[in-house]
Amino acid sequence: MAGRFAPRSAPRAAVPHQTATPVPAPLTRDWTPQGPLDLRLVLGPLRRGPADPTFRMSADGSVRRASRTPEGPGTLHVVARGGRIEAAAWGPGASWLLDQLPTLLGEADDPAAFTPRHRLLAVTHHRRPGLRLLRTGLVMESLIPSVLEQKVTTDEAYRAWRLLVRTYGEPAPGPQEYGLYVMPDARTWSLIPSWEWHRAGVDSKRSATILRAVRVARRMEEAAAMELTEAMTRLQAIPGIGPWTAAETLQRANGAADAVTVGDLHLPGIVGHALVGNRNADDEEMLSLLAPYEGQRHRATRLILLSDNTPARRAPRMQPRNIARL
Repeated sequence: MAGRFAPRSAPRAAVPHQTATPVPAPLTRDWTPQGPLDLRLVLGPLRRGPADPTFRMSADGSVRRASRTPEGPGTLHVVARGGRIEAAAWGPGASWLLDQLPTLLGEADDPAAFTPRHRLLAVTHHRRPGLRLLRTGLVMESLIPSVLEQKVTTDEAYRAWRLLVRTYGEPAPGPQEYGLYVMPDARTWSLIPSWEWHRAGVDSKRSATILRAVRVARRMEEAAAMELTEAMTRLQAIPGIGPWTAAETLQRANGAADAVTVGDLHLPGIVGHALVGNRNADDEEMLSLLAPYEGQRHRATRLILLSDNTPARRAPRMQPRNIARL
């Protein structure tokens, strides 16, 4: 494929300003997907809050993300232009990131496998032709922030992720003005002192779960190549990782179209409201409503969330705790 892995200038949207420290030329790759592809829709689930130090989305629709790949840290910049995806990557993990680019952007995903059985889903499916289910192939980078999101507000979880990555991660390869960080490796996570978890607002239950997971990080990463049922079992072998955390992880790491999130505070009511007008639905009713979409239940919930047909808030937003002050 023309331009694949050839050193050349970064995509126009990625051209950095002059910096004091010279930045090596990136490796690049161009890829043309089959059918429409919306980068914001596809890669959006990887962003953990607007200030995620590992992820940036620009006004022009381009995306920058930093990852810890099997070959080392890497930074990826992707931009859609004229039906083609232009990518540039820096660092030891650059080749791996470019090699995995089509997989990341949902090449193996098949939106045509989804058959809408509700008008809302049919309309949303039609209006969002660029939705593909991403697949990073990296388990720990999705597992750790998912554990941080257990039973707390998103603001609390995003703050914890931001503080821990900026404190214990490392500046990402590539242009310094990107301001990205690569998350810590498994050993570094295991060495974070208890008081630093506390300062980040992470209680002992969640930090202990992360510590158990990083001790067997290689075993966790193997789940990226497993079928959904086997992968769910592998992740839930770690005490503290239940169906909610496993599903949230595998939706991103494995592109699991059927990894429906159960145990969520809001999702059953959103699904119930959208499909039958019942905002008080529980997990059991949600699973019943999604039964016609077996094999594609995660895609169905993504489309429901994208439809903006969500119930109005009935109570004040949950106030975040600050355990660092306790």
